Amino acid sequence: MFSGIIEAVGKVVGLRAAPAGRSAAAATRLEIEAGTLFDELRDGASVAVNGACLTLADRRDAVAGFDVIPETWQRTTLQFLKVGDAVNLERSLRVGDRLDGHFVQGHVDGVGTADRIERQAGEVKLWVVADAELMPYVVRKGAIALDGTSLTVVDVADSRFSVALIPTTLERTTLGRRRPGDKVNIETDILARVVLARLEALGRGEEVASSGGITWDRLREAGYLP
Repeated sequence: MFSGIIEAVGKVVGLRAAPAGRSAAAATRLEIEAGTLFDELRDGASVAVNGACLTLADRRDAVAGFDVIPETWQRTTLQFLKVGDAVNLERSLRVGDRLDGHFVQGHVDGVGTADRIERQAGEVKLWVVADAELMPYVVRKGAIALDGTSLTVVDVADSRFSVALIPTTLERTTLGRRRPGDKVNIETDILARVVLARLEALGRGEEVASSGGITWDRLREAGYLP
């Protein structure tokens, strides 16, 4: 479990086949350099890399190795990484830590595309295009994680949504480097997923559970939401 507060931006220094016998066949060894961030971690520790929860396989000084299985590789933006790329990093939460962001599992729901970046009056707004199946979980003023960064949804329109990026986020994460067309990992809010799943189960067989699926508008029309 993570909070979506990025601790450091690391650099990819290696991409190769994982050592035989250490992980599933065809896994990729991803090596990341991050200064002293990994110093207190032991093999087996969880680290969110661009929002994807990975397990520390080994460490050599400032470089940590992670074995990425094909499922994770294919369903996240990790597949697009190259040596030299920057990545957002967060170690797992400890009991008693402040929760400054929101609960982030490190389970990427899908990959979105940066659509456009609006800059005005000192504000930066990033618009992202997402798959239709994710949009019911994207709620205005709700939480969302992009590349592991905890953010608040500003606008929701059809297959797109926007988030506001404050100067701290632009400086301390990779989101300040994103350009239109770039891919980003998306993890929707766990609370939104649980609520909708429960309402979908309750409404199954009723008018609200039509062939079009559950949407916020249908839930309001059916009286489930104000």
